[in-house]
Amino acid sequence: MRKLTSKDLKDLNLLKHYRIIRKWMCRTCNLKDADLELLIYLDAIDHFTKDDFKKGTYSYSWDNRRWNRLLKEGWIVVWRERNRTTQKYNIYKVSFKCKQLISRMYRIMLGEEDIPTSERFNKVLKRDTYMDKVLTMSILNLNKDKTR
Repeated sequence: MRKLTSKDLKDLNLLKHYRIIRKWMCRTCNLKDADLELLIYLDAIDHFTKDDFKKGTYSYSWDNRRWNRLLKEGWIVVWRERNRTTQKYNIYKVSFKCKQLISRMYRIMLGEEDIPTSERFNKVLKRDTYMDKVLTMSILNLNKDKTR
C-alpha cells in the first residue's frame, strides 16, 4: 500500500471548500463549528470515554454544556454501560446519525455529491439573514465547481 503524501492531499483539493461545507452542515444540523469538528475527531477515535472527550475539547472554545447537549441530541451514544464492578465507566461512540453526517461531508468535499439547492431540503437557501445570503452564493459556486 502506498503512503499518502502532502502532494496527494493537495491534488485532491480536499480542503478547498471545507469552510463553506462546514458552515452549511452546522447551520443545517443546529451544531456549532466546534461541535462538528469535535465530532469528526471523536469519529476518528471510534470508541471513547468522557475523559477522551475532555482531552479533545482543549483546543475548542469553552462550552460547559457541550457534552450533555451532544448526548441529548443523539450525536453521541453509549456503546457500553458501566456496571460498577468490572467496567468502571461508560464507553461512548458517535451515533449512526453523526457517521452519516460526516460521510456526507466527505462526499461533498470530494465532489461525489452536491449541497442541495432547494429551499425544501436546505434551510440556508431561505436567505433569512445576511450570512445565509452570502452562504447561498458560496454554495451555488461550490456546486458549479466540478474540480473539487
